[in-house]
Amino acid sequence: MLTSSFILLDGIGRQRERTFWRMGIARWDDFLGATKIRGISPERKDALDAQLEIARDRLLRQDSSYFAEHVPPRDAWRCLEDFRSGTMYLDIETTGVSPRSPITMVGMFDGKRMHTLVRSLSLTRGNLAAMLGTAKLIVTFNGSSFDIPMIESQFPGTVPSIPHVDLRHPLRRLGLTGGLKRIERELEIERDRRVEYMTGQDAVYLWRLWEREGKSNALELLEEYNAWDCRNLAALADHAYKRMRKQVFESSLPSGKA
Repeated sequence: MLTSSFILLDGIGRQRERTFWRMGIARWDDFLGATKIRGISPERKDALDAQLEIARDRLLRQDSSYFAEHVPPRDAWRCLEDFRSGTMYLDIETTGVSPRSPITMVGMFDGKRMHTLVRSLSLTRGNLAAMLGTAKLIVTFNGSSFDIPMIESQFPGTVPSIPHVDLRHPLRRLGLTGGLKRIERELEIERDRRVEYMTGQDAVYLWRLWEREGKSNALELLEEYNAWDCRNLAALADHAYKRMRKQVFESSLPSGKA
C-alpha cells in the first residue's frame, strides 16, 4: 500500500491522491513513468519524482523512520504490509489508568515469539529500549492514548521514531467500535478460555496477588492474558489492513487496475 501512497509527497492530500488513482496512476512507478500528469507542471513533477525516488530507496532499505515522518498518523495503517517482518505488537499492563500508575508488564509479539518484561524482574529501560529498537513498526490498540504515553512517561527515550498503528482508529472507521475483546468476539478471533473473559481489573488483581503474596500462578496467568492481547493484535491488524485497503484504495481504481 505504501507504493500506492502519494500523501507522503509535498502538497499532495487525500483528494489529489484519489484523483491520481482514478486516473490510473495507482503506484509510484506509474507516476514516475508518466511523461506528464494533468494538473502537475513539469517543474513540480520533477520535484515530486525526486521525492518518490527517495521514498522508494528508503522503503528498499526498510527505513521505516522516513515514513513515520512523511505518512500522517491517520494513515499509518498503510505501513502494515511493507513492514510486516519488523512489526512489534505491543500491550502493557498497569496498576491503574492514571499516568502515574506504574507499568507492571510490557508484552511484545514480533509475529513469531512473545517477549514479556515484568516490573522488578526484567522491565528496565535498557531491556525495553533494546527490544523496541529491533522494531520497524509498532501496533497497539488504543496505544496512542494509553500504552505509548505511559511508556514514554515512565521509560523516556525507549520508543523509537517509527510508524505506530493504533488499531482502534482504522477499526472504528470500519464500523468496529468498543474495546479490544468486544471487537475480537465480533470478528470471531479466539483466545484461550482461561483468559477469554478477563478484564483490566482482573489483571490488576493478579498483579497484586503476585506482588504482595508472591503467587507465581497469578503472574503466569497475567502473562498469558497479556500475551493473548499482543498475539490477537496481529489478526486484527491483518483484518484492518485488508478492509482499509479495499475501502480507501481499491474502490478508487479504474476497473481492472487493482
